[in-house]
Amino acid sequence: MATALNTIYRLAIPSAIGVGLLQASLYDVKGGSRAVIFDRLSGVKETVVNEGTHFLIPWLQKAVVYDVRTKPRNISTTTGSKDLQMVSLTLRVLHRPEVAKLPKIYQSLGLDYDERVLPSIGNEVLKAIVARFDAAELITQREQVSNLIRAELLKRANEFNIALEDVSITHMTFGKEFTKAVEQKQIAQQDAERARFIVEKAEQERQASVIRAEGEAESAETISKAIEKSGDGVIQIRKIDAAKDIAQLLASNPNVTYLPGGSGEGGGKGGNYLLGLR
Repeated sequence: MATALNTIYRLAIPSAIGVGLLQASLYDVKGGSRAVIFDRLSGVKETVVNEGTHFLIPWLQKAVVYDVRTKPRNISTTTGSKDLQMVSLTLRVLHRPEVAKLPKIYQSLGLDYDERVLPSIGNEVLKAIVARFDAAELITQREQVSNLIRAELLKRANEFNIALEDVSITHMTFGKEFTKAVEQKQIAQQDAERARFIVEKAEQERQASVIRAEGEAESAETISKAIEKSGDGVIQIRKIDAAKDIAQLLASNPNVTYLPGGSGEGGGKGGNYLLGLR
């Protein structure tokens, strides 16, 4: 019994050491990641390790894992335009490392390559491009400005083996003086539009009055000529038509009663009356 226990004790220590060495020799590269191997004797190996479980020599070698998925980053700066107006811009950049260049990135920049490179080159490009345009041009030619920034930033990032998937301006504001000037210009334009509308409305009303007056004058002239030619028959016809309309209106009203007048005292004729009954 004692011999068996001694044997187990003797085997336990080498087994534990073996298990520990095996675990230290294995490393995993998860999905969306790549690994670079640093060797204490030969330095950074040029081979990029793909996803999966891999072996290395414990202590002598170390696996450095990079996330190679596309990541967003915001770059903000405040700079001056061509006409010396202060402009605040925020740039949104989608970036990732060039997988084949990971060993070189690790050698020159380390794991925080994006933190070291993107803010500096982003500010540099933004200041250089904005200085080419006036403040008003930055607003009216925003697409052109964005394209220039994208092209220049792609070129600069490529020097550091960083791929940019998208570059866009998400925020642009100007100094208080320029903003106030723009607001005042907009107010002046609105006032001018309102004044022009009032003038056009008055002109249209004047023209309508002239046309109406001309029509009434022509109508009166036509009636006068008709009277001169045929007598006052037209006026009598209109009187009869008006009397018919009044009689029809009164006849349809139940609250109006016609009271004919008879002969009064002394042979005089009485008047006819319309009584409004409630």
